[in-house]
Amino acid sequence: MTRARSPQFAFAVAAVGIASYSCMDALMKGLSIASGAYSAVLWRSIAGVLLLGPVFLVRRRPWPTREALRLHWWRGLAAGASVVLFFWGLVRVPMAQGVALTFLAPLIALYLAAVTLGERIRRSAIWGSAVASLGVLAIAAGEIEAQASTAHVLGSLAILVASLLYAVSLILLRRQAQVADSLEVALFTSIVLGGVLLLGAPWFSGLPEVAELPRIAGAAVLGSISAVMLAWAYARAEAQVLAPVEYTAFVWSGILGFLVFDERVSPYTVGGAALIIAGCVVAVRGSAQPAPQTEAAA
Repeated sequence: MTRARSPQFAFAVAAVGIASYSCMDALMKGLSIASGAYSAVLWRSIAGVLLLGPVFLVRRRPWPTREALRLHWWRGLAAGASVVLFFWGLVRVPMAQGVALTFLAPLIALYLAAVTLGERIRRSAIWGSAVASLGVLAIAAGEIEAQASTAHVLGSLAILVASLLYAVSLILLRRQAQVADSLEVALFTSIVLGGVLLLGAPWFSGLPEVAELPRIAGAAVLGSISAVMLAWAYARAEAQVLAPVEYTAFVWSGILGFLVFDERVSPYTVGGAALIIAGCVVAVRGSAQPAPQTEAAA
């Protein structure tokens, strides 16, 4: 087995992909603080279209089928709403806490798959959900202990709703993967998201400042690099090998939150994140499905 095909190399590539996405989260949080989450996501989506569109055309990819376009539309709406809510919440809570709450998405997706795809809910999923719920309660206890502000609580609630919507997008992504490749999915998700947000731009957004353009471009590049690296890794190693790497996002968010935004990670957040991660590991044990990416796959 060559080094490029080894599970260890795929794990390393996936780890770099998660680190890249965490850096994008930090850039997007800064943009959301400066100009609002709506504007930040809008202009990142447009930058993503400008970045991925030429690649799609150069590769002479066929135009998506009607079924694929329908899936692109619905996932673009679900993922778009999730991303806007996530960054709106991330402005109001520490990065580590926000990322920890997004780890609930795989658990929610298990139950949605049972409802929409007829998949059986395993006993391990029920136990995992119970453990993860304790993690959410631990994070909530930390907010009570710290006498969190209304904005802080609303930010946490927004991220929880974002996790629910992201779980919906994960279910749609399973169906998308059957009719489109990763480049097409990423491009058309950005097209739908950017197009829908442009409709509300006259009321909720404005043209970005010149000083923000490098950060917008950087966020689009980092997000695209992350998506490509994770797709490459999951195509070359089993999900059970790569699943743990998803949770390194919590470590990166804690480091970047401290370095960039002077945020402190409370013991409640660390303990809650550990319980949520443990719940996810228990829930997906024995599953053949790839572990979903954090917020970010949108």
